[in-house]
Amino acid sequence: MESKDNVAREDSAASDSSSFPSSSLSAMSSSSETQVNGVLCREDVAFAMSAAEEDCAGCSSDPVVVTEQQAFVTAASTPPGSPSFWPSGCGQRFKLLIEGDIQLCRLDHTRTVVSKIMNSKYLRRWESHHLNLGNSEIFSTTPHGFMENVISYSSIVDINKISRWDAGHKFCFRITITDGSLLLQAASSYLRDQWLHSIHWKQQISKHGKLLRNTRRMDVLIKEIRQMVDLSLTTPIQDETVHQFPLELVSFLLQKNGDGIGPGDQEQIITALAPLLEKTSPTQHMCDFFSKHCKKNPRSKLILELFTPVVHRILKHNMDFGKYPRMRTFVQEYIQALSTQNDGIEAVKNFVRSMHGIGSQCPHPRVLPNLVAVCLSTIYSCYEDKKSLLTSPMNTREVEMSELDHRLIIYISILQTTSEFDDWRLQIASILQPIPFPDDALLHELFIQHMTPLLSNIGSDKRCDSHATVLAVRDGKEGWFELYCPGGIACYDDGELHCVMLHRLMACCCRRKKFLQSKFKMINPWQLLALRENAAAMDALCAVLEFDISENPDHRMQIVTTLQSTPLGKKMYTDLCERLSLLEELQQKGGPHKLTLPTKSTDADLSKLLSSGSFGNLECLSLAFTQVTSSCAHDLIKLPSLRYLNLWSTQLISEHMHKLQVLNLCETPVTDKGLSYLSSLKSLRKLNLNSTHLSALTFEGLKEKLPSLQECDIRYTDAW
Repeated sequence: MESKDNVAREDSAASDSSSFPSSSLSAMSSSSETQVNGVLCREDVAFAMSAAEEDCAGCSSDPVVVTEQQAFVTAASTPPGSPSFWPSGCGQRFKLLIEGDIQLCRLDHTRTVVSKIMNSKYLRRWESHHLNLGNSEIFSTTPHGFMENVISYSSIVDINKISRWDAGHKFCFRITITDGSLLLQAASSYLRDQWLHSIHWKQQISKHGKLLRNTRRMDVLIKEIRQMVDLSLTTPIQDETVHQFPLELVSFLLQKNGDGIGPGDQEQIITALAPLLEKTSPTQHMCDFFSKHCKKNPRSKLILELFTPVVHRILKHNMDFGKYPRMRTFVQEYIQALSTQNDGIEAVKNFVRSMHGIGSQCPHPRVLPNLVAVCLSTIYSCYEDKKSLLTSPMNTREVEMSELDHRLIIYISILQTTSEFDDWRLQIASILQPIPFPDDALLHELFIQHMTPLLSNIGSDKRCDSHATVLAVRDGKEGWFELYCPGGIACYDDGELHCVMLHRLMACCCRRKKFLQSKFKMINPWQLLALRENAAAMDALCAVLEFDISENPDHRMQIVTTLQSTPLGKKMYTDLCERLSLLEELQQKGGPHKLTLPTKSTDADLSKLLSSGSFGNLECLSLAFTQVTSSCAHDLIKLPSLRYLNLWSTQLISEHMHKLQVLNLCETPVTDKGLSYLSSLKSLRKLNLNSTHLSALTFEGLKEKLPSLQECDIRYTDAW
């Protein structure tokens, strides 16, 4: 008995398993003794003790040291079906291994003296294999020796990490199967843990997959889904399939048994999947499932609590609804369900505002294009449905038409809400410039009326890149500016929106002869609006007279009569006449032919100088090395005889001095956009663009549009 107790004490001191939670290891004390035909063989016990001591001799002070004798334990691990396990304090992440090279050996669990001798480290044989982790089994690309037969995941009883079996073999772990153990040795501790967690992940998803595919009871099904989601969220494995596999498996089950799942069970399944859906997008079949839930239960509490984060993620990360049309349908059904809440359309607007965030810039560039794509798709489908309803019975047609109109209002309000934000307004203006709506929508009064606030936000924006998008995208095609003009197909507001657009355009970038000539057909509608005392229309008519747009005297007289028919128009026409007569007077009075402004002169100095006397005959003006800017352009255009202008190293350029013959812009910060305005200076003979931002393309355009140009200095530019 004394010898037996000593063996047990030594086994206990040498054995410290690093396996994950498992059953008691009390069987190890008896495994140190070998009985043959019921008689204790002391020589065999001594041999086993000697082998165990030698195995432990090279061990360091690692907290986990597993002896060779522990490999003989068959019932010392977690049975299949127990909760998943992970090492404590595992903050490290591992990429999922599918295949790789590793060394392994196999141990039998039979308790005979011969098997113990063969399994000792002196006779242990290691083999090198290239293992593959399949969907249901582990196999070797060279099936021989220990891996002649595949190892199915269902036969794995336990997976243990082992610090070291002896001094020569480090970084080992053990796979316990029904008839023995596999010892696997990796090249590093990280690679060992990567293999261990990859095999365990494959084992667990194989187990859950079989259970979910074969389970018919809903309570068991929901329980397994929860466990599978928890496994995906806690595993150290980092791979896109970790979060996708549970969703794909549930999608398969929903596709197979979707119609037989009750509303209560549907909510439990959605609740179980919610944590996973915050990290990855739902599959196409799952989007179908969610869409049906939104349609059948629009006021369900899950709509706001669980679906909102899912829709947020879709809109932030989706790249192409064309590849995932069911995802777009789910977003549409979610928005429709959102509109049935107590706040109605206001709830939808708040949702859009939450997508933008509280900052001045939306941090997610994909949100707006995705929202617009959903809106345009819905608007198109609404008008397709309206066409199909024309053949339906009259008693149901009105109700369904009313529902479609309500849906239209919802999605137009989404577009309108996006235009409330400065950063989004530029993008939505650019997207809507080609008028991407069906023709039926442009003839629908309800659609046009609800689009008016959106287009008003765009047309009244002070930024040229925004309000210029109300014009046609190219010549020969109508834009919003033309559609909302009195007499246009979209004008249901007596031209109010058109006047908002016209006011902003005339105040910014379109008070030019070319623009007014292109809109010559709108002069008659502008006269109508001027008769109704619209200031923007009167301003446009005054510009038509100022730039001599109409050569017909009768037409000009009609414009004058229109302006004089209202007090405001009469005043604006009087101011125009005074301005034109002043120009004629300046030209008649004479004055100096040449003038050079002192260096460091400012806009105020130039304005004061030109207002102090007569400069009607001034032909040559030098503003070189002064501090004048484009703000003084209104003073320069009052010089009718100006032909030579030197702007060397200034910040000024003007397009209204049509008689100019010599222009010096050397070392000015003028850009291609500013230089493009020089195309109206048809009398220009000499041009100095030395050391400017002139590009080759702009230079070629200027040469074509300036027929009188004889000399042009382009040194030290991109066109040189």
